[in-house]
Amino acid sequence: MAAIHIVDQGGITATRDPYYIGVAYHVLEIAAVITAVLLLAGLPRPGWLLAAGVAAGPLLGYILTRGPGLPGAGDDIGNWTEPLGLVSLAVEGLLLLLSVPLFVRSLRTEPSKARSTE
Repeated sequence: MAAIHIVDQGGITATRDPYYIGVAYHVLEIAAVITAVLLLAGLPRPGWLLAAGVAAGPLLGYILTRGPGLPGAGDDIGNWTEPLGLVSLAVEGLLLLLSVPLFVRSLRTEPSKARSTE
């Protein structure tokens, strides 16, 4: 997801207009990397929770920018079939479908015996 949004914004150092959307892109990209680090480090609860947020945020943003529009960002209204946007929707949708049940499952698992003996 970070890569898709970096491409969409025009590179790592670029910031989309309006400025608040550009900042949201950078926050999303950083959160996506943190999510990957948490999951790779074996921290499923915060990792899957953050993954759900990383997926849900851009989905909401896509709906708002294509539907009613956002302040200063009306150029995408009605642009539901933009190819990179559709790729982003697919990735975000799959991540959301994966992360929510895995987060719930992480809440149900018992703590490891190593932690319970401390």
